[in-house]
Amino acid sequence: MKIKDSIVLITGGASGIGRIMGRMALEKGAKALAIWDINEQNIADTLNTHSKLGTVKAYRVDVSSYDKVKEAYQATCADLGQVDIIIQCAGIVTSNKLFNDNTAVEIDRTISINTIAPMYVGMVALNDMIKRDRGQIVTIASAAGMLSLPKMSIYAASKWGAIGWSDSVRIELQMRKSRVQMTTIAPYFINTGMFDGVESKIFPILDAEKTSEKILKATEKGKIFKGLPFSFHFIRLMQAILPARLLDFIFGELFGIYHVMDHFTGRK
Repeated sequence: MKIKDSIVLITGGASGIGRIMGRMALEKGAKALAIWDINEQNIADTLNTHSKLGTVKAYRVDVSSYDKVKEAYQATCADLGQVDIIIQCAGIVTSNKLFNDNTAVEIDRTISINTIAPMYVGMVALNDMIKRDRGQIVTIASAAGMLSLPKMSIYAASKWGAIGWSDSVRIELQMRKSRVQMTTIAPYFINTGMFDGVESKIFPILDAEKTSEKILKATEKGKIFKGLPFSFHFIRLMQAILPARLLDFIFGELFGIYHVMDHFTGRK
């Protein structure tokens, strides 16, 4: 779906690639941009810069609460009109602990924001989109949703869930011959600060500007699934043909993927 003349909603839109894509959407001629975020200072800063580029409304939303999501979506539609494109960027990673060193709170927070929240947003938006036979939901998952990674088991689980949900809904829409689109994006680590301290030997940390541009391009092309970098599309192939121990050796030891979180600090 073309961004030009569309009303675009971005969750987690006041920081990282969410903020960048909001700016790019306005530069591409979006009719209006709705920003959902939890951080009031980031919201204020983003609203100040993005308002110079077009029509922008910002809302403080806790996407882990269904009631807050429903309330915010109704307010967004009342203020700007029916949303055409939703890009789901809100996400967290809490630590690089081994699974048994985590707390129930960390499990709940990660799954609530990374997995359940996209479902809440989809739940409040899809019926309207289906009635209009128009709309697109883009879910920013992660390459960690395709490859098991130590010291981020909860995060990986949350992104596996997000991928499974997004693609399952895509098939449902396809079967009912709806023109509403679901796009799933699975990027590697991006240099937004969220994964500060991550060390990657083989695959480069992705540039936030270039990655945002590729995501918007995939959105406009109506891509079903896009892994970033492109080489990550081969992960599933390797998982299918290689024995688990060999896969562990190649990706974990030779490529160093299983050690990327060893020195993680993250963004507070």
